[in-house]
Amino acid sequence: MSPEEYNAERFERLVIDELDLLPDDMVDGLDNVVFVTEDRPDDGSLDLLGLYDGVALTERGNYGFGELPDRIILYREPLLHVSPDLDELKNQIRITLVHEIAHYYGIDDEQLHDLGWA
Repeated sequence: MSPEEYNAERFERLVIDELDLLPDDMVDGLDNVVFVTEDRPDDGSLDLLGLYDGVALTERGNYGFGELPDRIILYREPLLHVSPDLDELKNQIRITLVHEIAHYYGIDDEQLHDLGWA
C-alpha cells in the first residue's frame, strides 16, 4: 500500500478504529497515555512500526501529577510498507497497538514473543 492511498488523516482514523476494537480490560488501565501517529521514526527507516515512549507501570516510582503523558506512536509509512492490503494494514495496526500497550504494562519483547505478539 502506498502513503498516497492513506494520508495522515485517513491513517489516524484507522488507528482510532482499531484502538476502539481492543478489549476494554486492555485499554481501561491506561493512564496519562496519548496515541499519536507519525509518518516515520526519527531515523527515517521503515523498520520500526511503533514505539512506546514513556515509563512502564512496573518501573514507576513517585509517578504522580505533572508528568508529561507517555506516548504510543504508530508510524504510518512503515505500517503501509508491510501491508499489501487494507485487511493486513488493520491487522498490523492492531498488533502494533497491542505490542506498545504491553510495553506500557511492563511486558518486554521476550514475553510478547512467548505470547505470540512479537
